Amino acid sequence: MTEHLGDRLGRLRRLSGQTQEGLAERSGVSVDVIRKLEQQRKHSARLPTLHSLARGLGVELTALLGDPPGVPSNGEADPPQLVAVRRAIVPPMFAPPPEPAEPARLSAPLLRTEIADAWTLYHRAEFAPLMELLPGIIADARFLAAVGGADQRAAGQAALGKALQLGGHLAIRLGKTDLALAALERAMAAARQSADPLLAPMISNSVAWNYQRQNRLPDAERLALHAAETMEREHGGSAEGLRVWGGLVMSAATSAARGGDYTTADGMMRAAEDATARLRRLPAPVDSRMVSVFSRSSVRIERVRLAVQHARPDEALTLARGLRLSADTPPSWRTWLLLDVARAHADLGNPEGAVKALTSLRRMAPGWIRHHTHAVSVVRDLWAGTVHPPGLRRLAEFLGIATR
Repeated sequence: MTEHLGDRLGRLRRLSGQTQEGLAERSGVSVDVIRKLEQQRKHSARLPTLHSLARGLGVELTALLGDPPGVPSNGEADPPQLVAVRRAIVPPMFAPPPEPAEPARLSAPLLRTEIADAWTLYHRAEFAPLMELLPGIIADARFLAAVGGADQRAAGQAALGKALQLGGHLAIRLGKTDLALAALERAMAAARQSADPLLAPMISNSVAWNYQRQNRLPDAERLALHAAETMEREHGGSAEGLRVWGGLVMSAATSAARGGDYTTADGMMRAAEDATARLRRLPAPVDSRMVSVFSRSSVRIERVRLAVQHARPDEALTLARGLRLSADTPPSWRTWLLLDVARAHADLGNPEGAVKALTSLRRMAPGWIRHHTHAVSVVRDLWAGTVHPPGLRRLAEFLGIATR
């Protein structure tokens, strides 16, 4: 069963040599909240609170969120699939790229299709098959970037940059932020040798997300805003450029919100949502899977998330009500929306609404809900309450919170 947030908090506080009162002073989080978490009288905390606690403890956010499923960061050996991904991202130094298994089939268009398919696996949270495929994709892209004429090498560098960006995203999801940064640094180097002007800004967005996970919120916000300003000035007239700009603005808003500045974050998100109207007047990207996720649906989903994190459940449910998800909304974004709706209902004292949303989430992504720290904590909160609506016991048993 997933380790309780309070257990992690208490262990990290003791390792840092702080009392509960000392941590409260350093973090700005009330000692009452810290005490209730450690005593497991409170089962969850909002992301701004977690960022403040992590800052007070001097640790990355991931230390409080807990280990992701199947990829421990507690000193145990990495599984072989992750070792293979690590070796693909950081190959032997000064060695030529290995020959591809089927060099006759290797071409930039085919490789871009394979990378787009791999991004689809990522957005579906199908990490096991992705880890099987990604080392070969990175190796093929690295080979293509090193052979042929200038145009072919540039196309290979673009493919390599996108494949390494995906490796960075996967590493972040698996709690390996240092590996993610190594992947993204290499992705940026490849992007600068490619002919794709949008790739470097997209990778900047990924780096900003990694900084968020490391609790470097000011760094993340500044990076995203700088890249967004460049995108708006140089490439804001195309659908691809607008989507990259929008993704960067959303990233900056998320960093501001996690840092406690909801007003600034909300202003950014409203500007981003207004800009989505321009997308309908522009030709659609050739393959949207290779460009940042940005649409009215994605902006609204992120606004729901930020409202929930800042204790505005009524506002969150108003934003979610009647939301029509666009066809290109990734499954991972749909799962987040359901989880945030559940949390909003729980915060308003409506366990029936929360269970309904969580039941839908379990049907959509059973593996995801089983291992997601926040989803487990919401069910724990509901199970600790006095009202157990139909369906809650099934959820609690499924997540190992209750026994049959």
